[in-house]
Amino acid sequence: MAATPIASVERYWPTGVAEWLWVPTMADYTSPSRLELDAGTALRREMNSSEGWNTTGEDIATPDGETRFEGSIPGKITAEESSFTMYADPTGQDARQLMPRGTAGYVVRMPGGDVAGRLMDVYPVRVKTVSKLMNVGEEEAGRLQFQFSISREPAEDLVIPA
Repeated sequence: MAATPIASVERYWPTGVAEWLWVPTMADYTSPSRLELDAGTALRREMNSSEGWNTTGEDIATPDGETRFEGSIPGKITAEESSFTMYADPTGQDARQLMPRGTAGYVVRMPGGDVAGRLMDVYPVRVKTVSKLMNVGEEEAGRLQFQFSISREPAEDLVIPA
């Protein structure tokens, strides 16, 4: 008997669908309320790109004396270097006002949009740096790159509340 094939998924392009929020405070980031999410700021409109926002794991080697094969078990989980790039305003009235360097808060990623019942990830973060990407002669709009330190284990695959 053949194995049951995995179910087909509805494929989509996250650009224009995924929602990103900056939420300054949460009582319990592993179970945010709709009220807390609504108190955040939606970033997608001014977001140019994102990098990272994933977890990676390490292995711990488990050799034994009976074989040359070295097995392993899961070890530490870490978060990748994570950032996003936002558009800059010449007057400085942009995301720098919302997230200055050193500010702690939560980045909420909703890959399928802010739709109740879909999944989201919540990252407890601190703004590490805010870099200005505004080179003379460059054929791009002025941008700001926000780099984040992820301070605790992200809460992944949480159900978005109604």
